[in-house]
Amino acid sequence: MSEEITKEEIQEEAQQEVNIPADVLALKEKFGDQVLNVNSGIDCFEVTVARKGIVDICHFLKDECDFEQMIDLCGVDMSEYPSYKDGEARFRVVYQLLSVSKNKRIRLKLEVDERELVESVVEVWPTVNWFEREAFDMYGIIFNHHPDLRRILTDYGFEGHPLRKDFPLTGRVEVFFDETQWRCVYRPNKVENRVLIPKAWPGVDRG
Repeated sequence: MSEEITKEEIQEEAQQEVNIPADVLALKEKFGDQVLNVNSGIDCFEVTVARKGIVDICHFLKDECDFEQMIDLCGVDMSEYPSYKDGEARFRVVYQLLSVSKNKRIRLKLEVDERELVESVVEVWPTVNWFEREAFDMYGIIFNHHPDLRRILTDYGFEGHPLRKDFPLTGRVEVFFDETQWRCVYRPNKVENRVLIPKAWPGVDRG
């Protein structure tokens, strides 16, 4: 039996539509089903979009809605979030957009799995180049058609992606300078358990 929609729920939904900024409404009107969800965040509206439409959506927001700047792009590993369910896309890519001329912000989100590609938006905002490289380096998210997708924070021979939840806290290898070879080399990381010995100073009352 389907749940009946109450009058209060209809009014609440209508009120939410009234409070949605014109930019978000224009986005929903133009891209329809590619706008998956709209949420009122703490500091700005958050729009979850389909992965395949991200480049066109970003072009629209820059050219038609005056979001001149991409101030940040980051990845999120959702695999240990309480709300995460098996079979869902593991990662989120978050785009933080700013309009300097109109003094407004918007946050875009999309879902992507480990073996899926996200289209690069370097053609929209060239400065996103390093942000996408960082997300690739830290999470292994691959940005298709990126002009120079390589590591940016870790070394060239680094294995794995440090901000993934399954990455070991101690890492897999450590780097050190070998005096005999006169160069930096890698070796397997060995971490010994620390044995803590209680120390009691004479003459000190610990009671």
